Amino acid sequence: MGYNMKELKIGNVVLENPLILAPMAGVTDLPFRMLCREQGVGLIGMEMVSAKAIMYKNKNTEKLLEIHEKEKPVSLQLFGSDPEIISEIAKQIEDRPFSILDINMGCPVPKIVNNGEGSALMKNPKLIGEIVKKTAQAIHKPVTVKIRKGFDDDHVNAVEIAKIVEDAGGAAIGVHGRTREQFYSGKADWEIIARVKEAVSIPVLGNGDVTDADSCLKMMEETGCDGVMIARAARGNPWIFREILYQLETGKKLPRPTMEEMRDTIIRHASLQTEFKGEYTAIREMRKHIGWYTTGLPHSAALRRKVNEMETMEELRQAVEELFR
Repeated sequence: MGYNMKELKIGNVVLENPLILAPMAGVTDLPFRMLCREQGVGLIGMEMVSAKAIMYKNKNTEKLLEIHEKEKPVSLQLFGSDPEIISEIAKQIEDRPFSILDINMGCPVPKIVNNGEGSALMKNPKLIGEIVKKTAQAIHKPVTVKIRKGFDDDHVNAVEIAKIVEDAGGAAIGVHGRTREQFYSGKADWEIIARVKEAVSIPVLGNGDVTDADSCLKMMEETGCDGVMIARAARGNPWIFREILYQLETGKKLPRPTMEEMRDTIIRHASLQTEFKGEYTAIREMRKHIGWYTTGLPHSAALRRKVNEMETMEELRQAVEELFR
């Protein structure tokens, strides 16, 4: 029996399904997002962007803000810690074609945290309230927040923060079931997602350890979450969305992509990268993606070594075709 596929509503934005591609720096760029959209994902998370960098008109930031007609609806994610700056920038960029504005309060990276941003905000619930309130008042688009279980095991405050976000006008909250101190290691705690879900009436988006359709269904059942954010399991695997949706709808398992489809997708991904970023950058950025796509395939280590020396799309195409022959 299929799972009852309810549409997910975040503020005034209605999503076709509850699957969300979580924002990942250096991963969820435009070409990769388009591939995930084609596989049916309900909402696309862009790479996080620094509110200050937009304020200082940083050149590289403009690239990060680019949105394609074909990938909508999109959630644009800002990070920062100053309520004035975040709300001001939100207002400045509101006419861009994103549907939802997300504020990052979960990033564990030291340089972000040491700057008082990302998951460091979880140590300051009052500031979180100010940021959300000011930003939600500044724009018409829904404002959502991504948090973690807590900063560390002694400060598990996701429930308290979720309530603050809701009271401040947040439209939904994403909860990663790990603390900042855990980074991405150990097991994600789904119990905390369930507790947040019980505590607030805005949609709760679960995140952590969803690697396939089975774990996605299990998270929905165990936590009652309204949506599921998928991050690392989508790297080199945009098909995960199609597989989950199929199982949600039919209760049956969809076979994994064929070798031909994998090959064609990698080549297409590289062509999209080239189209959007130019060959030089594209081929270099494809190195990590090819690493993810080919993990566990026979002879893939040799391909990864080869890819690290490549300069052109033609070389990449030949090497990929050879691996899948």
